[in-house]
Amino acid sequence: MRVRLQYGTTGLETDIPSEHVTVIEPRFVEGLAEEATAFRDAVRRPIGTPPLKEIVRAQDRVAIVIPDSTRPLPSDRILPWVFEELSHVPAERIVIVNGTGSHRANTPEELEAMVGRAVRERYSLVNHDAHDPTTMVTVGSSPDGEPVRMNREYVEADRRIVLGFIEPHFMAGFSGGYKGIFPAVADIASIMRYHDARTIGHALSTWGVLEGNPTQELIRHNGALLPLDFCLNVTLNRNREITRFFCGHPVEAHLEGCAFSKETAMVACDRPFPIVVTTNSGHPLDQNLYQTVKGMSAASQIVANDGYIATASRCNDGFPDHGNFRTLLFEHDSPRALLDTIEAPGFSMYDQWEAQLLAIIQLKARVGLQSELPPEDVRRAHIEPLEDVGAAVGRELERIGGEAPVAVLPEGPQTIPYVASR
Repeated sequence: MRVRLQYGTTGLETDIPSEHVTVIEPRFVEGLAEEATAFRDAVRRPIGTPPLKEIVRAQDRVAIVIPDSTRPLPSDRILPWVFEELSHVPAERIVIVNGTGSHRANTPEELEAMVGRAVRERYSLVNHDAHDPTTMVTVGSSPDGEPVRMNREYVEADRRIVLGFIEPHFMAGFSGGYKGIFPAVADIASIMRYHDARTIGHALSTWGVLEGNPTQELIRHNGALLPLDFCLNVTLNRNREITRFFCGHPVEAHLEGCAFSKETAMVACDRPFPIVVTTNSGHPLDQNLYQTVKGMSAASQIVANDGYIATASRCNDGFPDHGNFRTLLFEHDSPRALLDTIEAPGFSMYDQWEAQLLAIIQLKARVGLQSELPPEDVRRAHIEPLEDVGAAVGRELERIGGEAPVAVLPEGPQTIPYVASR
């Protein structure tokens, strides 16, 4: 069976040598016919707050937080609409904060591509830097009593707005809402505590779960340490078209968006599969191996114990180099050894959370990867380097039997499957 996988900017065609293939995709929702009109309606009749224009006064200093380049939000389309609503506010009183969280800063070229040239030239745009304490202000304490610091431009604003998109998330249940603030504009110490081994390893820190999810609870607690005046969330289809707006209160609007996302992006399966093919949804999500853990995690929800996950993710930006992810993988001779280190009392290292989740997946199933990474580096990460995903599936079918069922997630974590009996 020939399938098209989301890979980089061009996609990837591959042959799955089986007649027993189940393709699992989100329910396709058409993009809004008039995005700008739908936007204006959503921000003028928001959920749980006054209209955006009424919230922000002309003399206010305004901070608008956007996701970084690893997220597919069409900020270049949305921001001009936002500024139309804020036309009574002088441009010099507005700052756009690139919510990088613990990721690397985006380059000037990336920033311009994210927001558009006209916005880049007119408005102040800053990269958040979680590692630079001089750019932070303490805003309160997390539930453990430790201080939480946030980006100074965000803290010192009179009005705060966040842009984001909602999809199932492998730790937080769903993206969007307060997650666009915490960890997006937080300090690295707070991010480290948020990603500790106990929280990440909790059974309810997983796809599609909000109630009782300790990761989501921490996001909401820390994100609400300062007033967030307006949340502007969207859902997207595979073409980066906006399918719905969910605007207003950061919890009330988010909950409505999550319900819609669950209905359209989560798919029940009646059994696990011995072989699952996945992606990381193509550009911009598949730029590195760190992010690709999400696509592998989506596949792990339905892969059988001791099964096989074949992944296609370009990884043109490497592991990447913004932390200890690669170091943790390379310095341990097995996923079990890596987990033992991370779960040891008192252990704390930047990027341990993504390495922990990858190790958990690898203890359940073998993982292969077709990418632009050097094959020797892929092996050192305890992953099988693949030249062709379809050929790898063929080899696995020869090993376990050609009648074995195969699941394919061509859009990776844009579709979150689950075994209905669980």
